[in-house]
Amino acid sequence: MKCSAQRKCQHCSEFYLPDRRNVHHQRYCAKAACRKQSKAESQRRWLKRPDNQNYFSGSQNSQRVKEWRKSHPGYWRKKKSACEEPLQDLCTTQEAQNQGVTKTEAADALQEVLLMQPAVMVGLISMMTGSALQEDIAVTTRALLRKGRDILGMRLWTHNEVSSR
Repeated sequence: MKCSAQRKCQHCSEFYLPDRRNVHHQRYCAKAACRKQSKAESQRRWLKRPDNQNYFSGSQNSQRVKEWRKSHPGYWRKKKSACEEPLQDLCTTQEAQNQGVTKTEAADALQEVLLMQPAVMVGLISMMTGSALQEDIAVTTRALLRKGRDILGMRLWTHNEVSSR
């Protein structure tokens, strides 16, 4: 439920929209000076109560504070930052493994097959195969190329057919 009724701030006398969660008791606007005045007024009201008038004085209250401090050691000390360690662990170095290059069945290199294709196509194929290895992408690319040519009814021209024309 939205509150559309404006109120007049008790400190600066300007109109403001009270917060919907505190509409039943908010009397001051959100300006810093008005919040400070609200806090001072709240403390005055608290000190007017009979139970609170000697809250900070007397041997009884002094003993209460000493007991609280004993049960909460280090409360007033500055806390250390929660993140003293780096966010990431150090990466261990991996030695490169020499792998032999396997000969592919077709003579075309991946760069020749995808010469005019955008990098998006290579990324898509890599996602489909689950591999970023060039050999895997080349095999999949050739299979896709054959399938596409079959669907579109295109023929692969051989060198002999081209030279005879």
